[in-house]
Amino acid sequence: MVAPMQNDDLANEISRLLETFHTTTDDLLRRLDHLELSKDESTMLATLEPQLAPFRTFFSDALMAYIQATPELSMLTSDASLQRMREGHLRYFQSLTNGPYDEKYVHDRLRIGIIHQRLGLRHDWYLGAYRRYLTSVWPIIWDASGHNFEHFHLCISALLKIVLFDVGLALDAYAYAEKSALNASQSEVAQLQEQFQFQQKHDELTGLPNRRLLHDKLMQAVRDTDKNLKTFAVLHLGLNQFKLINDGLGYAVGNLVLKTLAERLRNHMHDADTVSYYGGDEFVVLLKNFDKTDDVVNICDRLAKVIAEPFQLESKQLHLSCCIGVALYPQDSERAEELSTFAEIALHRAKDIGQGSFQFYSTQMNNVTRARIDIASDLHDALLSDQLQLHYQPKADLQTGKVIGMEALIRWQHPVRGMISPSYFIPIAEDCGLIGKLGEWVLRQACNDIKKWIALGIQVPCIAINVSPRQLRESGFALKIESILQSMQVAPENISLEITESVLLHHEDAIANMLDELKRMGFSLSLDDFGTGYSALSYLKHFPFDYVKIDQSFVRELPHSTGDASISKAIIAMAHSLGIQVIAEGVEDEAQCEFLSANMCDQIQGFFFSKPLPPEKTLAFLKEGNQLERHLLRMETPERTLLLVDDEPNILAALKRLLRRDGYQILLANSGQEGLDMLEKHPVDVIISDQRMPGMTGVEFLRNAKKRYPSTVRIILSGYTELQYITDAINEGAIYKFLTKPWDDELIRANIQEAFHYKEMEDENRRLNLQIQTTNQELATANRQLADLLKQKQLQIKRDEISLNIVREVLQYVPLPLFAMDDEEMIVFINASAEALFPATTAVLGDQMDTVIPDISTGCRQCAEGQEFPVTINQQHYQAHWKNMGSHSESKGKIIILKNATSTV
Repeated sequence: MVAPMQNDDLANEISRLLETFHTTTDDLLRRLDHLELSKDESTMLATLEPQLAPFRTFFSDALMAYIQATPELSMLTSDASLQRMREGHLRYFQSLTNGPYDEKYVHDRLRIGIIHQRLGLRHDWYLGAYRRYLTSVWPIIWDASGHNFEHFHLCISALLKIVLFDVGLALDAYAYAEKSALNASQSEVAQLQEQFQFQQKHDELTGLPNRRLLHDKLMQAVRDTDKNLKTFAVLHLGLNQFKLINDGLGYAVGNLVLKTLAERLRNHMHDADTVSYYGGDEFVVLLKNFDKTDDVVNICDRLAKVIAEPFQLESKQLHLSCCIGVALYPQDSERAEELSTFAEIALHRAKDIGQGSFQFYSTQMNNVTRARIDIASDLHDALLSDQLQLHYQPKADLQTGKVIGMEALIRWQHPVRGMISPSYFIPIAEDCGLIGKLGEWVLRQACNDIKKWIALGIQVPCIAINVSPRQLRESGFALKIESILQSMQVAPENISLEITESVLLHHEDAIANMLDELKRMGFSLSLDDFGTGYSALSYLKHFPFDYVKIDQSFVRELPHSTGDASISKAIIAMAHSLGIQVIAEGVEDEAQCEFLSANMCDQIQGFFFSKPLPPEKTLAFLKEGNQLERHLLRMETPERTLLLVDDEPNILAALKRLLRRDGYQILLANSGQEGLDMLEKHPVDVIISDQRMPGMTGVEFLRNAKKRYPSTVRIILSGYTELQYITDAINEGAIYKFLTKPWDDELIRANIQEAFHYKEMEDENRRLNLQIQTTNQELATANRQLADLLKQKQLQIKRDEISLNIVREVLQYVPLPLFAMDDEEMIVFINASAEALFPATTAVLGDQMDTVIPDISTGCRQCAEGQEFPVTINQQHYQAHWKNMGSHSESKGKIIILKNATSTV
């Protein structure tokens, strides 16, 4: 047995044991009365103890042998504890016969039983231990009784009563321990069940109710409306900018933000309301505590402010905003599932409007959403049928006027809905994951058309195909389109890829690497819709774009909008400084084209040159060789054009007859407004206007003309001399000259010729400036191309260096000695096996072979490639052969291999 252990823990265990079985020490001691242990028997056992003392070692050895054979106690039978265990057993069995059988005796027995149970001993171990004890002690008691059977029987009977009493106490200790373990296990199971049930209906990260519990709460709210609840609201919250936190700072920070938000929302809502986590960056609030709709508006404002409070993260502050969609019971629906769906629809509408907004659900929203779902479903079918087709919109070069490229634009002829705009169905394709398949269809169809046109002998310009940022993020996108082009036998030079400006927003390394890879494959790259997003031209230096497309929103008001004119000029100048060409889209009239041509734009695209055409009309357009008129080209000298403005028809007729002989193209207008209308339709060099005209004076007309068309030369021809008015106009540059009526024919002809000469000098200066800008642009483009080429070469050199280092490392582990020498027989490489042939102090690398190993130098000259020859190095004999380098690389020289070493001479 183990010696009694006196500590508070065991004392408390004994107290709990007695409480568990609703008993006391006195109750346990009364068991001796039931065993009919008399005082005489107790006294007899006490008198027996001195007679047993000489034999203690004997039965102690027997018990120790039993303990040492017990696996559970083998760890306790070290030399250090063996003696303590013997002493403990002697005291234990001495008290068995020596008593006294009191409260302390009971507590000691219970304590030892608890300890044995903790050690993992089974209760039947006690029976074995007492059997060993009784087997050892019975012969001794027989001898001590003088072989008197009656006395022996009395002693054994008393001893067995005490043993049974002890076994009973041990069984009490075991029963208590097992019951405690059972209670603990049941408590743990109950706790686990409670935890499992909580996890089933709560989010692990935030601790908020999840979708499942939210649904139960919604169902309960609907049932409560049959009793005392009149209305409730479902608020669907969506965070803005949360993806930036996850991507930029990591998911650990994102999780911390979500937990903090959950706590904020929980603290700002009433207990009757439910705040749940919907997943991702969305929360849902079931709102019961309100009387009217205005209360919901106030709560939405309050929640938006709660989310807008900054998050302090070490030295950084993070800022978020949210959008909220609201659905009301029973106004919007009486079904829980529909209310949840409608709130989510309202959230999407709020996000479309902008950050920080909230929207109440309306039937119109649902109709729009259902229509989008139907469109997504129909788009699946359209990809498998002939509903989709490509139209091509040509682009014109502003230097040559010729078709320089075309953009492939997808069209969808729905069998029921008719023609569906791509601006409507392409965002839906993005949302439902069809944009990849749609893009692949466009590429294959464009390749088919290119092959057909080439087969007909048409010189096909580069076809631009739109690519979404989502496609660029696909790891295998470059390989996929390369595979498609190879299967269709179309070169990458025939395809240009257009990427929307949003690709610049996050400057993702994956997209930058993908663009570099596409550029390396031979595709030209265009940045579409530039200027409409949040990017800046400075970002362009990070991406290998060849073209920038000015968005049509900046072209629409040209040349009259000074803001759009300034933005367009800035985009052109900055793009050219980076070696990037500029395309203007949405060009619809000649004035826009003239402005863009005069300001160095490279290409135009729009209805002015051509609307998008189906393939058969595109073929006809290319065959006809359509191009821009020459006066619209950047370097062309326009025909001399004169505009005469006068309210008297006879004056106009007389001037026209006079000036016709000088070869001018003459335009006529009867008022200042007619003159402005004529200027908008035709390019004009020189203007001659009367002063006094109804509605608008000549000076007022010429001031407007200068503002809109500053390159024109403007002359007043009048019979009235309003000197101050005209002088002011001359001083401010609105008027070039003032001529009087009646006029001298030769004088007016000379003045007009001088005006044209002045205009042509300005035009020539402008053309020279354009030529310089064009040359600078071409140099910038060349520099950009050289930089791209240098970058590719550097990458190739880096890859070659890595490959070379790998080869060198492999050769180092070849067990045969290897040497390499260049064309001048200088040793340029030796491996570790070759270095081992020479003393450590001998320099080999960089020396001449005929100096270090003359046999190799001689053998390489005398023997053919691959033929073996003898070599001796430091009195060691080898067979060598050589091979020329350069059959699979640009390396020059020979590699020598030694083998078959012989014994020392």
